Amino acid sequence: MSPMSHPLLSRIDKPADLRHLSRAELKQLAVELRDYLLQSVSRTGGHLSSNLGTVELTIALHHVFHTPEDRLVWDVGHQTYPHKILTGRRDRMGSLRQYGGMSGFPRRDESEYDTFGTAHSSTSISAALGMAIGAQLRGEARKAVAIIGDGAMTAGMAFEALNNAGVPHAGKMPELLVVLNDNDMSISPPVGALNRYLARLMSGRFYMSARESAKQMLSNVPPLFELAKKLEEHAKGMVVPGTIFEEFGFNYVGPIDGHDLDSLIPTLENLKQASGPQFLHVVTKKGYGYKLAEADPIAYHGPGKFDPAVGLQKPAPTDTPPKPTFTQVFGRWLCDMAAADPRLVAITPAMREGSGMVEFHQKFPGRYFDVGIAEQHAVTFAAGLACEGLKPVVAIYSTFLQRGYDQLIHDVAIQNLPVVFALDRAGIVGADGATHMGAFDIAYCRCIPNVSMLTPADEAETRQALSAAYAQNHPVAVRYPRGTGAGVPVPTDLNPMPWGQGEVRRQAAAAKPAGQRVAILAFGTLLYPALQAAEALDATVANMRFVKPLDVELVKQLAASNDLLVTVEEGCVQGGAGSAVAEALAAAGLAVPMLMLGLPDEFVEHGDPAKLLGLCGLDAAGIERTIRDRLAATA
Repeated sequence: MSPMSHPLLSRIDKPADLRHLSRAELKQLAVELRDYLLQSVSRTGGHLSSNLGTVELTIALHHVFHTPEDRLVWDVGHQTYPHKILTGRRDRMGSLRQYGGMSGFPRRDESEYDTFGTAHSSTSISAALGMAIGAQLRGEARKAVAIIGDGAMTAGMAFEALNNAGVPHAGKMPELLVVLNDNDMSISPPVGALNRYLARLMSGRFYMSARESAKQMLSNVPPLFELAKKLEEHAKGMVVPGTIFEEFGFNYVGPIDGHDLDSLIPTLENLKQASGPQFLHVVTKKGYGYKLAEADPIAYHGPGKFDPAVGLQKPAPTDTPPKPTFTQVFGRWLCDMAAADPRLVAITPAMREGSGMVEFHQKFPGRYFDVGIAEQHAVTFAAGLACEGLKPVVAIYSTFLQRGYDQLIHDVAIQNLPVVFALDRAGIVGADGATHMGAFDIAYCRCIPNVSMLTPADEAETRQALSAAYAQNHPVAVRYPRGTGAGVPVPTDLNPMPWGQGEVRRQAAAAKPAGQRVAILAFGTLLYPALQAAEALDATVANMRFVKPLDVELVKQLAASNDLLVTVEEGCVQGGAGSAVAEALAAAGLAVPMLMLGLPDEFVEHGDPAKLLGLCGLDAAGIERTIRDRLAATA
């Protein structure tokens, strides 16, 4: 984009450049920044609504605080595009979320202004508190600021951090500011001129000093102290919802309009001078400044490329219906099974749209539970429901179940409760990068007693696998990737796949010389590239379907008739499905050469999923090449 269209923004290469701007120039900067953001994201895709809502807040924070010396810690991080643009990465926005390009989330190795890497929720207060205490221990005078969204405040971890932050360390309170970016409630009348005045008053030195003096003076007269405390809480409670944060030991200020720089800047300046834990409540609007995103912030949460002048468009109708995504297959199965079995209840940790549960919510509102961004609670809540004879289905991303791992073991598996875990986004997810990669679920689930793990190969098998999991009386996880699959027609019945049984999908056609007979054991959707590779190699291919219980008889059969067993999985090799096959062979006393293909022992970066799959050697060409190399090396 031409500097002429954003003359002020084009001069901002680091936050120090905006600290000399007048209030009027900062307001103009907000206009230009919002437009630049909209134009950039419309060309690359990415998170939009949340970033449009944090433009003024980001400008105010960098204007008031001396970053990077003062630490800004963003929660989740999908609202940090304005932050990235203002911290020297404006010209890299064209590479956003692309392989080798800029991450869509904060990363410490990307910029010194990204003080803490994140992409999962509710970590900011804990990290910022650690930074504040770290500065205290090192004798450094700097502030730590956590910016957390209202959704992230639904997680227990945020309140654990608040609880810890409100107590002194070595006799000193931490220099911590928590900014609650409240973007779900509307800017109601109290968030106006009166509330702006109150925010300035409560964050100002006179109020702070008077408050502390009164505390000291009245502390010797307990009845009067308690009366004064109650009067203050009552007075504040009439205009602010902050009593709970006061009880944690924070001084609560707000709510204030998060799009009003005339309110944000003086309040932040006052809070910067204040000592001890401070809590600022700002109200913003998702999609602010772009009417289409304001009207439908969910649709514009993470759009692909689009024309800002037109907005998101529905794809043109075609004679060929689009292939359903795995998420849609799950959503339809959930509704059908719920209609057939009144015991079914469904749980999501704040991922209704992402997990394909909108239709279920509409049809079965009394059996739908969104527990907020609280994965630990989601798992144990499901366990409690199962104790009462219900059949819980927990729809959760593979990467997010990691956050409820202790509950999976302790509350579900030890008690052997029949909970179904529908693990969406298993394997490579693409543009969101390492934080969202579903690389570890096979390894971390299959090692738990009582827990089964299914890896369907396509859309039809996903429905059958979910039915098979639901029929069990113990915990079962079904993993499936993001996006579409091979396009196999999905049945409408609820028939399960045969429990614990794989199948041979391709038999090698010709007799091979010794050492050249190959069987590929495919787990999940990599069956299809494995079949392509097998055509070139004339190899046998098994669709294993189950990691646990593993079809040991099929493994032994393939071991007896082949010279090399190749396992293929879209998950980590360490402890994965290939390891399960090796363990089964060892237990049977069989020594057969093995080649285990899967995700490498490193965090896979963001980029196009097909490209990443190829770079990991898990496309058809990569599988074929690796097998040929092994055969050549052992010939």
